[in-house]
Amino acid sequence: MSLIPNFFMGFLDSVTGHLIFVSYLLAVTDEHAVLNRLKKLPPLFLSPLIASLIAVKLYAVPEFNAFRYFFGSGLIFAMCTIWVMWAWRWDFWRAFCAACMAAILQVATSALGQILFRMFPSGLNLEFAAMVALLFFSIIAAALLRQFGFGSRFRLLLEDSSGLRRTAVILFALEVSMETFLILQNGVEGQYIAAYYMLVVVLVFVIIGLIVYLAYRFDDSRALRIQRDIIAQQQIYEQSLEEIRREVRSFRHDYKNLLAGLSLQAKEGKQDELRAVLSELESDFDQRLGEKIRLSVQIGNLRIPQVRSLLLSKLADMQKKGMEYRLEVLYPVETVNINVWDFVRCLGILVDNAMEAALGAEPSWVEIILLASDGRVFLRVSNPYRNLIDPGKIWDEGWSTKGAGRGLGLSGYQRILKNYPNASACTAWENGVFVQELTVEDGP
Repeated sequence: MSLIPNFFMGFLDSVTGHLIFVSYLLAVTDEHAVLNRLKKLPPLFLSPLIASLIAVKLYAVPEFNAFRYFFGSGLIFAMCTIWVMWAWRWDFWRAFCAACMAAILQVATSALGQILFRMFPSGLNLEFAAMVALLFFSIIAAALLRQFGFGSRFRLLLEDSSGLRRTAVILFALEVSMETFLILQNGVEGQYIAAYYMLVVVLVFVIIGLIVYLAYRFDDSRALRIQRDIIAQQQIYEQSLEEIRREVRSFRHDYKNLLAGLSLQAKEGKQDELRAVLSELESDFDQRLGEKIRLSVQIGNLRIPQVRSLLLSKLADMQKKGMEYRLEVLYPVETVNINVWDFVRCLGILVDNAMEAALGAEPSWVEIILLASDGRVFLRVSNPYRNLIDPGKIWDEGWSTKGAGRGLGLSGYQRILKNYPNASACTAWENGVFVQELTVEDGP
């Protein structure tokens, strides 16, 4: 085979593999902004070009066939991982996990696709038709994965920051195993080829099942951890109420003594001194009891334990960091018409973002308002932010006020809300105040 056709077929095959990789990548990351990702596709085609040029150089040495494959695969995988980091604005480990999962499915498809090349005689047109058929199959397979919610399960694993490296090691081992299956198919005799491809299919389903199982395990573990936090925060809340009761008893004792002194001053006509003592009494009450009682009443209006637990935890964090905070829950909030854990995740994202941004401001403060009326729940989270904000970028994957690639933040928040047509979000930034609003209407 001459050099130019050899290079052309290798490049065409590599481009097809990259397109299959992208189709699976969009599925496993549960990507909604598909067009935005596809706009960043052109730089990825440098990968098959570089890999094909290197492969042509190595074709001159037949003994390098195995080396050529492993070197080319490793180089392509590294370039694809870098592209995912750039296109999704993710850190290395998150991008590495996503690239591994997409590569597992892409290599499995390539292994299964070899049967097409065995069925067709050699020829440029027929091989090109086989590549198109393989790409079409991968798009359908990716659509099915998306339809059955595999991407949303896989995204849960990407949110597990503590176990992300462990997940990356597992996925990389599975990807290497799938690469090995692709190599070994060249040595399988014809009578065993059908059984071999069936084994590849079974292995793919086992891998998908393993990922779903790990995701459910993480989800259950997170739910259990949150429930434990709820119990702990309830105990803290009860301790706070007990402190208020003790303060009331102490204040009641002091109050009797103050009334005796005020009565004497009133009889003697010392109006200025009387006003000064009353002012001091009011200030002392606000300092010792007023704010505690007000906060206790606001928290008491939160009748959803998961929400109350989260806010108690966040308020405690703000207090430790020396931040001012204001919580306003004027009316009882007893239910919210979306999954309560999704609402807690949204609330946590908004409050965490507000706290992070407020730390760089002076004064540092966060305001949280929750209102409920006729089944409708309104949430407003405000914080100071003095820098400029590009409204068109805040929903991008990985966007952060601290720099690109710092988090899943608002993009994850938006992804949650897309599952609820009765929920709407609003963002505003004016006069140095950044505001996030969430409204959940009554109804599905």
